[in-house]
Amino acid sequence: MTAKPSPEKLLALGLSFWNAKALLSAVELGVFDALAEGPADLAALTKKLSLHPRAARDFLDALTAMKLLNRENGVYGNTPEVDLFLVRARPGYVGGLLEMANARLYASWGNLTEALRTGERQSENKGESDLFAALYADPDRLRGFLKAMSGVSAGAARAIAEKFPWRDYKIFVDVGAAQGMTPVVVASAHPHLSGGGFDLPAVGPIFSDFVAANGLADRLKFYPGDFFADPLPKADVIVMGHILHDWDLAQKRQLLAKAYEALPTGGALIVYEALIDDDRSENAFGLLMSLNMLIETDGGFDYSGADCQGWMKEAGFAQTRVEHLVGPDSMVVGVK
Repeated sequence: MTAKPSPEKLLALGLSFWNAKALLSAVELGVFDALAEGPADLAALTKKLSLHPRAARDFLDALTAMKLLNRENGVYGNTPEVDLFLVRARPGYVGGLLEMANARLYASWGNLTEALRTGERQSENKGESDLFAALYADPDRLRGFLKAMSGVSAGAARAIAEKFPWRDYKIFVDVGAAQGMTPVVVASAHPHLSGGGFDLPAVGPIFSDFVAANGLADRLKFYPGDFFADPLPKADVIVMGHILHDWDLAQKRQLLAKAYEALPTGGALIVYEALIDDDRSENAFGLLMSLNMLIETDGGFDYSGADCQGWMKEAGFAQTRVEHLVGPDSMVVGVK
């Protein structure tokens, strides 16, 4: 028998911001960092996190009900998943993206209706003419943004290191490299590779520190520049991760053309994003990410693998393919 329609899913979706904000506040308050030092009871956590007694029990028990914490005999601890990925001291920490979501995106998404009606970005610096210039001019905001980009790229970077045929190439450059997560992961997995990351000059010290901390300063270097104003570095492989979706169609085509120009015959371009499925009906994350670009940028939007393959062929790439990476992320590979 067909189940009767129920409002349960609709109400859960409409109120899902409750769950999101509880998690984001837990990251901000350092709940998971505190518990990484060892389990603790309600009184100890309330004091350690400077929580109000009225709020503490409901908050911690909500995190338990959300399967983010374990509780046994009144003592709280991190779940294994949280302990791996949401403790700042762990190498797998992905909370940088959540920190940025809490500090910037959560408030901006409150203006989604306005963005849908006007087509205009709604970020906190919407009155400024250049989103990235303003972001990169503030050292603290820049460092937080680059850390967030590492979080969102880490899983895809590991999949690219495993799935792409790196044995056939020697030099690679990540364009829009941010902190350098993708170059570090790929170079760590393939000792024969060298190259680095290309980004605006302000990123240089942050990139170099991250590379040095991972013991790869002898193989990875920073290439300063503006990818719209300057030629891209020559390399056997160029990577663009979560870059094309920031820009309008003309700018996307310009960047693909510049990558084609920088590659030798047989060289490859890897573009990875939360690609929208070709039917535009399954990858909700990719579609919502495109709405995030509506809120965050003047002309950016996400796209399908078929879209990107078409633009690559227009740029001159002879072969293209789409391959799933991890979660919502896939890569489009173009060979010159």
